[in-house]
Amino acid sequence: MRRLVHISDLHFGRDRPELLEPLREAVNQLGADLVVISGDLTQRATVVQFKAAAAFISALAPPVLAIPGNHDLPLHNLIMRVFTPWRRYRKWINADLNPKFVDEELVVVGVNTVNRFAWQQGWLRSRALRRISAEFSSSGEDRTCIVVVHHPLEHQPGERKTLMRNAALGVQVLSDCGADVVLSGHLHSWRADPFAIVAGRMSALQVHAGTSLSNRLRGEVNDFNLLEIEKGKITIRHHVFSDETSSFTTAASVTFDAGPQGWQRNLAP
Repeated sequence: MRRLVHISDLHFGRDRPELLEPLREAVNQLGADLVVISGDLTQRATVVQFKAAAAFISALAPPVLAIPGNHDLPLHNLIMRVFTPWRRYRKWINADLNPKFVDEELVVVGVNTVNRFAWQQGWLRSRALRRISAEFSSSGEDRTCIVVVHHPLEHQPGERKTLMRNAALGVQVLSDCGADVVLSGHLHSWRADPFAIVAGRMSALQVHAGTSLSNRLRGEVNDFNLLEIEKGKITIRHHVFSDETSSFTTAASVTFDAGPQGWQRNLAP
């Protein structure tokens, strides 16, 4: 079994400082094999904010795979956004904007979905889809295949943000290449459900994390996910922050089983 912590939308610069130590402590106590950060480490991509994000990452015990979000791109500095958009991110977080992690049981592929010319929407590029397909096709049947993006591939009804460009194509390609899980953020809301449910197509799991540190809660709570991954079975434990205890605790748990048409919720009591 592998244990993967999924956090997102830290938004250093608009964070709740009182949550920083409880989050670090909660993550380090879980004994995870990997921590995934699905974008928006900063609020405005300043040096001070990137330094704070880098310090937080260095305090985590497990290895960390992070990808950028749209807030990690300079918004108001148009020249930097166009010509050197990732200079600060590369210096303080990771020179690789599309990192990957592979071991005996997992292959985790990070994808930069930020579009500097459409700051909020996002874009899943065709070359990224080709890379994902190649990584998963060579991974073997014994590994769970996970994609990390900032922008989700599917929105709930009523969502005001624009769906990522090429999302529909991405759903089809990920189904065809055997993706098991898509980890995302951006919406500051929690969700864990099968998606891409179409006859004749394998469904994957889309797992959103809300925001782990930001004060932009949008009616939800600060949170992160723990994924417990076994062959043919994935349990997702939703950890939320309690102001009463000043700590992150498990608020919900849901298990999914692999079936003939992909991942399905386990309804056993």
